[in-house]
Amino acid sequence: MRALTWHGKHDVRMETVDDPEILNPRDAIIRITSTAICGSDLHLYDHYIPTMQSGDILGHEFMGEVVETGPGSTLKKGQRVVVPFTISCGACYHCSKHQYSACDNGLPADNQDIAQQVYGQPMSGLFGYSHMTGGYSGGQAEYVRVPFSDIGPIVVPDGVEDEKVLFLSDILPTGWMAAENAQIEPGDIVAVWGCGPVGLFAVQSALLMGADRVIAIDHFPRRLELARAFGAETINYEESAVYEALMEMTGGIGPDAVIDAVGLEAHGFFVDNVIDQIKASTFLGTDRTHSIRQAIIACRKGGRVSMPAVYGGFVDKFPLGAFMEKGLTLKTGQTHVQHYMPGLLNAIMEGKIDTTFLISHTLPLEEAPRGYKMFHDNQNEVTKVVLKPGMSVPQGVH
Repeated sequence: MRALTWHGKHDVRMETVDDPEILNPRDAIIRITSTAICGSDLHLYDHYIPTMQSGDILGHEFMGEVVETGPGSTLKKGQRVVVPFTISCGACYHCSKHQYSACDNGLPADNQDIAQQVYGQPMSGLFGYSHMTGGYSGGQAEYVRVPFSDIGPIVVPDGVEDEKVLFLSDILPTGWMAAENAQIEPGDIVAVWGCGPVGLFAVQSALLMGADRVIAIDHFPRRLELARAFGAETINYEESAVYEALMEMTGGIGPDAVIDAVGLEAHGFFVDNVIDQIKASTFLGTDRTHSIRQAIIACRKGGRVSMPAVYGGFVDKFPLGAFMEKGLTLKTGQTHVQHYMPGLLNAIMEGKIDTTFLISHTLPLEEAPRGYKMFHDNQNEVTKVVLKPGMSVPQGVH
């Protein structure tokens, strides 16, 4: 089969690789019909996430048709399913509490030591996202093996276009959980850092949960325009000082809840961010954490901090004093996708949530390397790239 493989920083290639096979009774093989490039994939593209190996198959946002099942799978051939990016057993202590991204059995035993050393405990497995998260082949391919297929995938009703439900695999539940973690109350003012896919779904979710006002912060005009279309107020951090603007917009109190949807590759010419970039380039640091610092400083006393953004390592200059003195609470974590998928699918079917607005480009799978470069280099115009296996490559495009 054809698949997108990782070979180093800014080096991803379409290659012919072995077809996946059933390895365990609960496995299923999915023929991919749609797969997307996630902002988190760009962390791999920039080689910020460790334990990648040359030839690893990328991709964790995908859906498709069931073509083969093991005897323990509850899926049936021919069903269309969306697959969550978290690989979870459904039966361990954490899964029993619907904390699927903390699953004890999603990682193969020979991969658990890596996460144990870095994070203290192993996490759940993830598709296409390094050997620290299991070394599983991802879904930017023609076919993929899905472990624990009786727990993860959700069956899509007939006649529903892929584009309406594809983002149930990751970014829609992630944006929803981000808003839920912000513990939004009626009348709240919520500030969201980052108007990428997760940030935009967090904006949409926060308003659906009853936030009185949502303030979206970014510097890409197109992304800010999409946030305003949901009814958000916006701050362009290249044109306004964010802290001062938020204080003015909230009567000097600060937002009731803040959401960091930026993560470890924060942009902007700020003193702390420049220092972070120097440290990262000289291997004296890992993550660039300007956004979470700014969110904590801006949040009102007694407020809530939600952090759906990806961070991978150690940070310094963390405003722990402000966090403690202001009495803030923080909730974060990889998304418990399986927990949120049924309710969000119903919301999509009832017309309460739209996801199609986000898609800016649809490309053949064979053009995945170009899609990565486009998304990486032009995040104003390229809001989301969907890849289609079997879609023909236009003549003259290479």
